[in-house]
Amino acid sequence: MTTEELKINVERALAEIRPFLESDGGNISLIAIEDDKLVKVQLEGNCVACSVNQMTLKSGVEMTIKKYAPQIERVINIDPLS
Repeated sequence: MTTEELKINVERALAEIRPFLESDGGNISLIAIEDDKLVKVQLEGNCVACSVNQMTLKSGVEMTIKKYAPQIERVINIDPLS
């Protein structure tokens, strides 16, 4: 899988997740894919302050991204305040 195909697959995964986040007043953006193994995303809106965002990230986002791009090993959230 090329880097461009990987990016398209990760974006497809985020598109699948986005309606659930939007229903809670949040969103998610792809920031970067590093070494074809690490995906950096940014949770937005209500997802930033949400106390369950790490659980959402691990169970929902990471699992869905791995479904579309199995070579991804980790998904991390980039804090917009840092």
